[in-house]
Amino acid sequence: MSAPRIALIHALTHSVAPINEAMERDWPQAIRMNLLDDSLSADLARSGQGLDEAMHARFEVLTAYAESTGVQGILFTCSAFGPCIEAAAARRLHMPVLKPNEAMIDEAVSQANGRPIGLLATFGPTLQSMPPEFPEGCVVVPGLAEGALAALNEGDPQRHDALAVQAAMRLREQGCALIALAQFSLARAAEAVALATGLPVLTTPGSAIRALRRRLAV
Repeated sequence: MSAPRIALIHALTHSVAPINEAMERDWPQAIRMNLLDDSLSADLARSGQGLDEAMHARFEVLTAYAESTGVQGILFTCSAFGPCIEAAAARRLHMPVLKPNEAMIDEAVSQANGRPIGLLATFGPTLQSMPPEFPEGCVVVPGLAEGALAALNEGDPQRHDALAVQAAMRLREQGCALIALAQFSLARAAEAVALATGLPVLTTPGSAIRALRRRLAV
């Protein structure tokens, strides 16, 4: 296969840099296209309607547009919209359409080997939508880094990382064997979290790139 074209679809501005940096580092041959609708997360947070029919329709439109440009794979970077992405993927069995967290979940389950998995997020709805995506029987301990996303929005990445570390330490104290960082924007804090907790840390960009390469056999 020639260099594959991969669509990266984002619902948060802060997700763009982490996945593009990871792609440049780990898969520079891939041709990237980025689609951003930064109203998706804001609308979900304020509507109170959850992942309703209208939200599903928006994800279908985004996926169809990406497909129309000739991509070989699609990766969503917005972890609170799992059912919307699953519906879009089910209509496109001829290509990988990945949720941001599915590859990380697979790696976390394998590495945890039955021990508790700490799921760290900065966006509250993620901790409602994501735990059911883990296999039955997995012990998932959710942790919200309260205020971290706001800090990032306000241009204070150091505070974002510090709050992520604090939340990760609480997960370690609850007996978690590893930390799974649920948001792409949290990848920037991975090293700090690993150093502070002494635990293995998985990021969505790293796991997703490995899964896409396997699926496309490149």
